[in-house]
Amino acid sequence: MTAQELYEMLKKVQEPKGYFFNKDTERTMELMEALLVNKERYGYMCCPCRLSAGDREKDADIICPCVYREPDVAQFGSCYCNLYVTEAWNQSVEDQKYVPERRPPEKMGF
Repeated sequence: MTAQELYEMLKKVQEPKGYFFNKDTERTMELMEALLVNKERYGYMCCPCRLSAGDREKDADIICPCVYREPDVAQFGSCYCNLYVTEAWNQSVEDQKYVPERRPPEKMGF
């Protein structure tokens, strides 16, 4: 699968749920590529913006779309990676807010 194919597949599934890809196509495609690399490396599409344990059970919360996406998008208009955003976030001309890490520290200490 190519990054473009992944993009098209996920877009069809996620947009009806109100999750849009970042309008910065270069950033979005870099993240698509990274998801595919992680799928090849680990067997699942682990969040490319976080350190994976390489264990599906330990990484369950950060398999894209991660469990933090919904609260991040609801609060900030974007997920941690800026991959999934709201329509309003994409249309904003103001600087986008930094999305802090929600993943608990104990999940990051392998």
